[in-house]
Amino acid sequence: MKKSSTALLGAALAVAASFQAATAADYPVTPQQRAVADQTAQAGVALAELAPNAPDSYTVKSGDTLWGISALFLNRPWRWPELWGMNRDQIRNPHLIYPGQILLLEKSNGRATLRLSTAPGSVATLKLSPHIRAEATGNGAVPSINPKVIEPFLTRPLIVDEAGLARTPRVISTQEEHVINGTNDLIYVRGVPQGAGASWQVFRPATPLTDPETGAVIAWEAVYCGVADMTAPGDPATFRIKEAREEIRVGDRLVPTEGGDFPTYMPHASSTVIDGRVMSIYNGVEQAATDMVISLNRGAAQGVERGHVFRLMSYGGYMVDRTAAKPEQVRLPDEAYGDVFVFRVFENVSYGLILRATNTTRIGDRFVSKLD
Repeated sequence: MKKSSTALLGAALAVAASFQAATAADYPVTPQQRAVADQTAQAGVALAELAPNAPDSYTVKSGDTLWGISALFLNRPWRWPELWGMNRDQIRNPHLIYPGQILLLEKSNGRATLRLSTAPGSVATLKLSPHIRAEATGNGAVPSINPKVIEPFLTRPLIVDEAGLARTPRVISTQEEHVINGTNDLIYVRGVPQGAGASWQVFRPATPLTDPETGAVIAWEAVYCGVADMTAPGDPATFRIKEAREEIRVGDRLVPTEGGDFPTYMPHASSTVIDGRVMSIYNGVEQAATDMVISLNRGAAQGVERGHVFRLMSYGGYMVDRTAAKPEQVRLPDEAYGDVFVFRVFENVSYGLILRATNTTRIGDRFVSKLD
């Protein structure tokens, strides 16, 4: 097998060197990911690693993600570096993947490779216009995870210190004494520091998050209500509500708006075994499904990193076996039903996006990092 064909992810289109350098800076590749890629580039992957219905060819579409493309070809999409690694001769950065590329799956001697189509008129000889490059991630490259789903959470504190939130600026009155306020309404706020910025996020005072394993409160989750812009400083200062996701009331608190950093969120497996429980489902609902956000009772202190992918397991529980000579209690096995992609990490809590779930997620369900 020629080294030039040992690639499971097709080559990037011909683009300017300066554009490639800028994109590579925005989407970093870790040394560990590069090492996996180098190793895989020598031989491809075993046929057993392919998804049962891996297609013989696939045309990359607008809206695709690295995770989704990986899932088409591999049983374990969190092993996305291997998809890229099988194409080290053609691609300089795994994130330079564009709509319109045609990927061809080849199988030989028990191994699988994927190459870019080089047929006349195919994407191997086609240059995308700047307009198309700006379509998906700002430059057209396929992202790891759909940013539209998690971007709203990247600029919200989510986990706050209960005492600290109590010291933040607070809503003391509303326009014409409205009980509930929405977009474009005025609110009056005390405690705004001198020289503070104009854009602030509004939160409901924090609610406790209880660890399902210990019953202890390990963090406080603030309810995001919206965004308000300061129109006149003072004590009280005047704010106009720019966005209202929840009703904004007297007593709500304000924190400065922060910036997000989505480009560095790349799915990868944990290097150590991490086992925990689903602690809550964002917005207080009882069940969650694919593309919903959940909190986990493990965080940075336990080794969780943003980008980690965990397997979701339904809790088997206990039952009484009445078929035995003497009835006895039996622990049923936990069953895997989906994955969760971690995009925000705090000290003892992290937030994740549910992926590929075949069952509903409930509080108390397990998550594990042993994905093989």
